[in-house]
Amino acid sequence: MVNYPKGVSHGNSFVSNQLKAGKKTQRGLVFGKRGMGLEDEINAANEYYLADHLAVIYKKPTPVTIVKVDYPARSAAKITEAYFQKPSTTDYNGVYQGRYIDFDAKETKNKTSFPMKNIHEHQVNHLANIVSQGGVGFLLIKFTTLDETYLYPAPELVAAWQRLEGHKSISYDELVADSYLVRPSLTPSLDYLKAVDSYLDDLLSGKRSDRPRSKKNSGDSNDQELPS
Repeated sequence: MVNYPKGVSHGNSFVSNQLKAGKKTQRGLVFGKRGMGLEDEINAANEYYLADHLAVIYKKPTPVTIVKVDYPARSAAKITEAYFQKPSTTDYNGVYQGRYIDFDAKETKNKTSFPMKNIHEHQVNHLANIVSQGGVGFLLIKFTTLDETYLYPAPELVAAWQRLEGHKSISYDELVADSYLVRPSLTPSLDYLKAVDSYLDDLLSGKRSDRPRSKKNSGDSNDQELPS
């Protein structure tokens, strides 16, 4: 049985936004994010979305088989040996505005590119399968040195993966051109659903396609197939 996190109340979970616009607001943004990694920011955002009935998105539990447990005390148990049952797919999934959402979180210290080695082939295939069934798949990629986070749509990821054959790197400029900037905010500090809104609007208007786009230098002007 998998126990998912329970909903949180508005009470003490988040600090009320009492900062005025201007320099104080900018200081509040920096202070609120201090010491937080990308997953911490996403988890805090998901708690906020759940509490405000905006979305139901959770971090997926990692499937682990426990082999050995020691009991140093009656009231304590310590797992001393375990293994992963199978490779994990992506970090997060849930429902937003009637759409199934599935995504992974990635960080890089690089300033000029995003290394493909940060992604596994089974994750690309998983996101491709999500999109083929009408779901919304993407990566949230944070350039930690630049303090910039982007929503990188799954169709663009699939196209880049095929073109680069699963290695090398995506240039920063190319990734930014194909992505949506997640702008910093106060509550939550990483309001990534606004970037999701922009992506969904572009899909609805036809500005974006849910099929991978071929690059001009890929040697094929047609849309590429999603992996099965």
